[in-house]
Amino acid sequence: MGTFSIEIEIGDSARQRWVAMDALVDTGARMTSAPASILHNLSVEPIDRRNFRFAQGEVRTMEIGYTWVRFAGKEILTQVLFNEEGASTVVGQLTLDGMLLEFDPDTQTFIQKVGLLPSFWPVRQEKS
Repeated sequence: MGTFSIEIEIGDSARQRWVAMDALVDTGARMTSAPASILHNLSVEPIDRRNFRFAQGEVRTMEIGYTWVRFAGKEILTQVLFNEEGASTVVGQLTLDGMLLEFDPDTQTFIQKVGLLPSFWPVRQEKS
């Protein structure tokens, strides 16, 4: 796990308006989060509210939506948590996985992951 800072862009649903910001990439965080005011200004609407447990043990109810995130020459529509004002924007592991990226601490760069698509095989039942 690791945490480091990068510049990202968060976009509206039509990918017409983008906001550049510094963000923490936190490989220990599952989800991406951004200040609610930025998401609302981009017309990102919450679709659900859920409880999340943070590393310190704190449980908070947060809104979830979808937004575009762009960095490292890639962009993805990803889930985002609406965070409180003043909180850091965080790029979580789900966004990195969706972009098939991982961070190489030796070179301090993102590298392409080998992607595996899930496959579902029907379970055969033996005839008795």
